[in-house]
Amino acid sequence: MPRRTAATLASSGEVLRLIRTGEAVTRADIGRVTGLSRPAVQLRVGELLERGLVLERDDAPSTGGRPPVRLEFNAAGGVVLVAALGATRTRVALCDLAGQELDGREFAMDVEEGPDVVLPLLMDTWDELLGDRPRSMIRGVGMGVPATVEFAHGRAESARVMASWTGVVIPPIIRARFPVPVLVDNDVNVLAIGEHRGAYPDLDDLMFVKISTRIGAGVISGGGILRGALGAAGEIGHIPVLDGGDVLCRCGNTGCVDSVASGTALLRELRTKGKDVKTIADVTALVRAGDAETMATVRRAGRRIGEVLAMAVNILNPSVVVLGGDVAETFGPLVSSIREVVYRRSTALATRRLRIEPSRLGAGAGISGCAVMVLDHVLSPEAVDETMPLSALSRPSRSSSPPLTAAPL
Repeated sequence: MPRRTAATLASSGEVLRLIRTGEAVTRADIGRVTGLSRPAVQLRVGELLERGLVLERDDAPSTGGRPPVRLEFNAAGGVVLVAALGATRTRVALCDLAGQELDGREFAMDVEEGPDVVLPLLMDTWDELLGDRPRSMIRGVGMGVPATVEFAHGRAESARVMASWTGVVIPPIIRARFPVPVLVDNDVNVLAIGEHRGAYPDLDDLMFVKISTRIGAGVISGGGILRGALGAAGEIGHIPVLDGGDVLCRCGNTGCVDSVASGTALLRELRTKGKDVKTIADVTALVRAGDAETMATVRRAGRRIGEVLAMAVNILNPSVVVLGGDVAETFGPLVSSIREVVYRRSTALATRRLRIEPSRLGAGAGISGCAVMVLDHVLSPEAVDETMPLSALSRPSRSSSPPLTAAPL
């Protein structure tokens, strides 16, 4: 990696990045990596210490003489509020600045009740989780919602899913109560972010496929989430399959894989066959009992999903396809059918090293992904520097005077 210079690595935000990633853990390290003078390093570190983003530890190994003071990112220096909304279940949590969950709640909630019901409930729950913590500790809010989201504005765009949310710009509603940065994304995107950072940090290309009440995908490409021009990337549920027929999809088209292979579609098809199934748990019981008709229905759904994923694998060439959601996590026959079709229908090169694996984090990937999404934003060098009353970049590096008091992040 080319050596960074003082000109390109001059701000407090960049120094925080070095400490967070472990690239530089002492003042001497920072000077060596950046080329900054000792007074300049002292100034930037002083700002970060003052704002509670960095801690000093004196237990670094000594190479002779006084041991160097080690600098450490302070994960306890603030909190983020996160919520992973599903169609029927939602998890709300409080996380530290390392993305670790400090406290959380999970409850059944129908998102179709609309933002006027759901958002106040989320914010009340965050207030409960905060307890006696001062509001000044809140650094940001991250949310995942089961709908298409125009990410730049946090606006829900799905006309048929979460219909009462269509056109609603979510961040300003939350900022009215919690005046911090608010990021909102599609639920499968945050699952992909969480699974990537928590289980596959060394892979740059990953596709997370959620098979549950609905079907969707989140794509990690080149190490980052792929949202597309407006946030509609990953909508594989609305790709038609060969034998989809004229089954009406919630998007308004017919024969989409979501309309014939999702959890909702499985329940509908089995009911038409006379099966008494109200939930996926009822389908699971029939599968475990060896019911041939149910097994055939589940396998057919897997082949249909595999057909669509084969197209996606040919286009995106991921290293791993991660299957999550309660349907994928419940039915082995469905997953086996997906694997069979993907390996048969995708190109040899695209599948040479391809892995198709179950989610390692399960539902926890949603909370983790929301936390990572907002933390990568609020702790970015640019965001940290913007909150400084006077950027370290513009201060004289030869000055060793104490840093000015900074506003809360």
